[in-house]
Amino acid sequence: MKINWNEKYNTISMYTFIVVSAIIVFYLSISEFGILLGKISGIIVILQPFIIGFSMAYILNFILKFYEKRLNRYNKLKSLSFRAKRGLGLFITYVTAILLIGVFMQFVLPQLIESIIGLVNDVPKFISESTKFINNLMLDLNISEQYLPLINNNFNKFIDYIIEIATNLLPVLGSLVTKIASSIWNIALGMIISIYLLIDKEKFCAMSKKITYAIFRKNAAEKVIEITHRSNDTFGKFLIGKILDSFIIGVLTFIILTICKMPYVILISVIVGITNIIPFFGPFIGAVPSVIIILFLSPVKALWFLIIILVIQQIDGNIIGPKILGDSIGISAFWILFSILFAGKFLGLIGMIIGVPLFAVVYSIIKEIIEANLKKKGLKIKTKDYI
Repeated sequence: MKINWNEKYNTISMYTFIVVSAIIVFYLSISEFGILLGKISGIIVILQPFIIGFSMAYILNFILKFYEKRLNRYNKLKSLSFRAKRGLGLFITYVTAILLIGVFMQFVLPQLIESIIGLVNDVPKFISESTKFINNLMLDLNISEQYLPLINNNFNKFIDYIIEIATNLLPVLGSLVTKIASSIWNIALGMIISIYLLIDKEKFCAMSKKITYAIFRKNAAEKVIEITHRSNDTFGKFLIGKILDSFIIGVLTFIILTICKMPYVILISVIVGITNIIPFFGPFIGAVPSVIIILFLSPVKALWFLIIILVIQQIDGNIIGPKILGDSIGISAFWILFSILFAGKFLGLIGMIIGVPLFAVVYSIIKEIIEANLKKKGLKIKTKDYI
């Protein structure tokens, strides 16, 4: 029996069925949220090699495109086939990535581990010197005896907190190394998957377009593809720009701290460089543990470090960052703050990193819908016209 979908009651019945089904699915998802998260976690574990492979391919694709542009300029290589050029570009790309990881493992990682171990071993000495400093300061300031128990109590709580952090630092580092070691097989599979993805990336993109046109109407499919390109452009510029920006800030911090003869230069530079990837909150997240580390050795150097970090972040925010990132996000500081807090709440550290470009894409889509509706109504689309 052929159903006439243009009939009024058939259409209403179909839409009612879809809405009711969606409500039931939504209710079951909320009521069994823990089970749902468990199922999702299980799926993520199974797909982990593919997630790692896609992430590798996405980041390395920028390096591959850089090398392929250079290879196409050489006259001697013009006679090579496309597959041969792609293979050569992939070889150089992965050699570059392996060399960068090797340099980090050879020169940075040993000093980083040495700094952490030295910091943990020096904690008792730091506590002793800090206690003497506080006692001498209270004597010099002639603080009333009734306030001494309160000051000592709060200081002891602070010391206990620092000891707890220092005590847990090595186990956390050990568990991180163990987790990475246990994921070696997934990382190896991910690398193989990333190679396959990069070899036939044009074919995979074509397949995705084909499926999109098969599922949606032509206009809707073209819009989906346009949004996908926009998302890729936004994420790519932001992530690669942030990684490059953070690397420059890490190196700049290392040079300045070395000149100023600060303690634990490698450790602090790595902390500042890595946390700088997080927009807005990154500098504060990196500065707090770094100041605490230096504070144990010298309060004066800790103050100088705060001034140095403030200057570096001003240089980054006004010169380096805008030069590298430009206006790749296109949203105000308020929405950047909102997206970091919102995505960070649900996705943790990963959410704080990808929350900004993700929100920028959603924001641009909502903005287009609103402006399209305003145009249909013959109204103005600029926000300032409604002030």
